[in-house]
Amino acid sequence: QVQLVESGGGLVQAGGSLRLSCAASGRTFSSFRMGWFRQAPGKERSFVAAITRAGIVTRYADSVRGRFTISRDNAKNTVYLQMNSLKPEDTAVYYCAADPSGSVFDMTYSSWGKGTKVTVSS
Repeated sequence: QVQLVESGGGLVQAGGSLRLSCAASGRTFSSFRMGWFRQAPGKERSFVAAITRAGIVTRYADSVRGRFTISRDNAKNTVYLQMNSLKPEDTAVYYCAADPSGSVFDMTYSSWGKGTKVTVSS
């Protein structure tokens, strides 16, 4: 497994931007497929974005495609989620996840961070 710590959450006005970071430790970061999920108040956790081990292939939920960008820096053991044109409905706790197998279409992840809260005001 790998240990994951998210950061970068906060309060932002609608239309604004935030960049989330997820720092990994414990195993070779480049061997893990990475994903971002979010859980809004009263709702189930949902997929946001995923990226392959080399960072070549990405996948996004329809609700964030064109506004969010997932990227990774394997030299820094970090995955990022750049969030632009934020909407109040993007308000949620955002979680980073990692798994050593599978593709960006797989929803199973073996390691999870504790989350960072994002609040978008209208």
